Amino acid sequence: MLKGSFPVGEFAGMRTPFYYYDMPLLRRTLAEVTAQASRHPDYHVHYAIKANFNPVILRTISAAGLGADCVSGEEIKVALASGFKADGIVYSGVGKSDAEISFALGAGISRFNVESSAELEVIAEIAAGMGLKAPVSLRVNPDVGAHTHANITTGLAENKFGINYEQLEGVIRLALSLPSIDYKGLHFHIGSQILDMMDFVALCNRINQLAVSIRGLGLPLGDINVGGGLGINYQHPNHLDIAGFEAYFATFRKHLVLPRGTAVHFELGRSIVAPCGSLICRVLYVKEGTTRKFAIVDGSMTELIRPALYKAYHRVENISSDEPEEIYDVVGPVCESSDVFVKATAIDRCHRGDFMAIRSAGAYGESMASNYNCRPFPESFYWEGKATADPRPE
Repeated sequence: MLKGSFPVGEFAGMRTPFYYYDMPLLRRTLAEVTAQASRHPDYHVHYAIKANFNPVILRTISAAGLGADCVSGEEIKVALASGFKADGIVYSGVGKSDAEISFALGAGISRFNVESSAELEVIAEIAAGMGLKAPVSLRVNPDVGAHTHANITTGLAENKFGINYEQLEGVIRLALSLPSIDYKGLHFHIGSQILDMMDFVALCNRINQLAVSIRGLGLPLGDINVGGGLGINYQHPNHLDIAGFEAYFATFRKHLVLPRGTAVHFELGRSIVAPCGSLICRVLYVKEGTTRKFAIVDGSMTELIRPALYKAYHRVENISSDEPEEIYDVVGPVCESSDVFVKATAIDRCHRGDFMAIRSAGAYGESMASNYNCRPFPESFYWEGKATADPRPE
């Protein structure tokens, strides 16, 4: 099996499971993102904090000049503490609390992505009470399906997110009528882990139609936030270690037709951080069943829940072995039948104590970890020519 290059000799004595981050790869990824986005003068990229809020990762991303996309008040606090500027922070989410709204207003963030008329009225009331004007974009549900897992599509009429297409005119007029609201534009997001650029073409076409319709009504369009959603190649992390940013941004440059000078915002998460992270585990036991062979590792769904939650695929590599491949189910110790990383996969022959790498785990891995079964949160280690430890913050 072709495997990634891991400093296995540095892992001796480290408590497994732990998250391993390839920092040079993260910086190469950020350089590619900024290079491709800069090919259009009005493109602005915000990193989706929910994908990974490890403080070392966040400081590296903020240093690259990206803004932040937050979905909670605590994420805003973490973003600010990590060096993201308030005027580059956008705040999304269907259920913002009064306390979170007040904090965001006081912090001077650049934008609330508002998901309903009810939320708009609450933000207006809180802003008025603080003597402020709240900058808002209205999140539109474009009713565009994406070729991805049903649990991570967000742009259909049946989803909880956004303002339905036919309601938009009324909500824009409401926003313009509220003295404590500063209407800024429109926000969209159709889903995550999207690899088919035609999904983004469909989004562009819908935005183009909507822009013509809104301006035809004599209403302001404002700027446009197209969300994120760009996926990565989970099957081949060693060959394709940077997402297809060139094709992604080229799709919007070609198909999104807006008035000159219209700012366009992007909210990318997984595509920036997923490839640089791996969950490193040790083999506890090799169990011979009557029909299957199991590699039982000390990592579990508490450190990386995506396979259990979405049946998501992550490539698994035995980075201690160069022996012939055998077929294993790689499973964790948690008392749930769903605590399985992968079934019936070819891996170099496993032995007790071998290190296993669960690849492409830099997004929605550490950030979704739990203490189920009273398991401790994993530590994180960063490769910069040598591995350095930085425990996950309390």
